[in-house]
Amino acid sequence: MLSALVAYLHYLALVVIAIGLTFEFRICSPGLNPAQVHQLVRIDLCYFGAAMLALATGVARVFWFGKGVPFYAGNPVFYIKLALFLAMGLISFPPTRQFLRWRRAQRAGHAAVLDGEVLRVRRLIAIELLLLAGIPLAATLMARGIGTPTP
Repeated sequence: MLSALVAYLHYLALVVIAIGLTFEFRICSPGLNPAQVHQLVRIDLCYFGAAMLALATGVARVFWFGKGVPFYAGNPVFYIKLALFLAMGLISFPPTRQFLRWRRAQRAGHAAVLDGEVLRVRRLIAIELLLLAGIPLAATLMARGIGTPTP
């Protein structure tokens, strides 16, 4: 039962990540206003929480509730999945920092957000969404034994 709950939370975290990034992409467009900046900061916090949940449940599945460390450690598709997740995490830092900069600037009375900055952040969010699309594909391939060494 606990194994099913951990798997469910893992999948739920990935769905929340997808929803969060989609909302960020939709909101982060030229002409950004202060209310939208506030929304972006809140959505990004939810995105971070979901990413931490995906990581924690992923680790739990590898060590305690999945197919076991030998299955994952010997599968190159698993490392592709990890690389995609890590790349998403690294690419998410600049947008997060920018959202916080915009919020600080607005609190200091500088409400203008440059459209060039918005487009740069939007491009990074689009890349994150593309990388995210590869994670379920890698999981599906692993579940079907692709990448598993044959004896």
